[in-house]
Amino acid sequence: MVDRTMTRRLYRSRTERQFFGVAGGLGQYCNVDPTLIRLALVFATFLTFPITPIVYIIAALVIPQEPQDAILPGDTFSI
Repeated sequence: MVDRTMTRRLYRSRTERQFFGVAGGLGQYCNVDPTLIRLALVFATFLTFPITPIVYIIAALVIPQEPQDAILPGDTFSI
């Protein structure tokens, strides 16, 4: 039997977001600063121009948004 209480899920972040929350969600999932993920995405965009933005948009459409109850009361939301 699989214990699902410790299962981590990938979500688009509601608190660490600039555009769609993909980099913030990846940062939270990998326990890495989302700024590093964003810099890697910018660098990858210059190396493989048409591919990275398309993958980012697909990820924004496929990855579910973080549930509302996952946000702690002390978290701030910035646009």
